[in-house]
Amino acid sequence: MKAMILAAGLGTRLKPFTDKHPKALALVNGKSLLQRNIEYLQKIGITEVLVNVHHYADQIIDAVTSNNGWGSTITISDETDAVLETGGGLKKAAWYFANENSFLLINADILTNLDLDALIAQHTSSGALATLAVSIRNSSRYFLFDAAGKLCGWKNQNTGEYKPGHFNDSNTEHLQTKAFSGIQVIDTRLLSLMQRGGKFSMVDVYLDLCDTQNILAYDHTGAILLDVGKQENLELAARLFV
Repeated sequence: MKAMILAAGLGTRLKPFTDKHPKALALVNGKSLLQRNIEYLQKIGITEVLVNVHHYADQIIDAVTSNNGWGSTITISDETDAVLETGGGLKKAAWYFANENSFLLINADILTNLDLDALIAQHTSSGALATLAVSIRNSSRYFLFDAAGKLCGWKNQNTGEYKPGHFNDSNTEHLQTKAFSGIQVIDTRLLSLMQRGGKFSMVDVYLDLCDTQNILAYDHTGAILLDVGKQENLELAARLFV
């Protein structure tokens, strides 16, 4: 299996570091977030990884080259002309997964100890188009799942916005709210179903497809999960990840 690490973001929540560096190179106990995620993938035998770059792309390329990919074979997807967000970035990199049945997609600024082998095993056994790592935790935005763990929609907790638009507070009481963790296993069939172009999010891709496709939750509640895109969690990560 191959993987893609999303590392093209501007990292505005991690200023002032990201005024001069990409967030993927922020350090936790001497190791960058990018290195930690590459080594995280190595633990389950994934050593072929594509990394997309935009903000200070040259620094990421130099780090990969000078460290020989930290033992993995790293391919760069260059988005320096325009950042494409998570969905657009994957669509540009679709060629990389042409000969795969499925692949992992993860955010560079997430650190976790969730069991990737279990995530992949559930995805493989279910035949889902995509399996999304989620957990029960406080968030401003939630995916909505039915009792079988199938994705049905999305809610912005702060604004009350629902997607798809036919949902509202009165007809979603039977659905479970879980926060997306930025880690997912995707069947390559999904790549040909992405109808959007340019800059777009994977969240919108999943919402485009959830009515007709089997997109499932993998609940990892209880595992460590840190969004290290903000300074206070970067400091917490230094205590949790040696």
